[in-house]
Amino acid sequence: MKIEYTYRFNNETITIEVTEGDYDILIELDRIERNVNQKETRRHASLDAFNLDGNLFPSEEDVEAECIQNEEYIALHKAINQLLPQQRELIKKVFFENRTIVSIAREEGVGESAIRDRLSRIYIKLKKFLK
Repeated sequence: MKIEYTYRFNNETITIEVTEGDYDILIELDRIERNVNQKETRRHASLDAFNLDGNLFPSEEDVEAECIQNEEYIALHKAINQLLPQQRELIKKVFFENRTIVSIAREEGVGESAIRDRLSRIYIKLKKFLK
């Protein structure tokens, strides 16, 4: 017994006559092909779905610069932790408490130049740690 089988393409349709056994094989092959195509489309996510305004993943932030800055902060934090406790305290007073060199010198009973010298030695140490 002959059965008609139809192939559908983008721009044309073809109908052929096949035997019943061949028809079952063609149906099974079509089912397998559909399953494979479905697996392929599930595996891939289209980025066009996320492209809402024409810019693919638009961002005002410079991610690379932010990562570099974070790495620099980590390195600076590690370098500060390698300083002596008195040096860390001086850095804390100057940069985190925004105290002046004059007020720190008065508090410690030394001249301003002594505080400046300590700071310059700290800067030199930090530069060595950051290399």
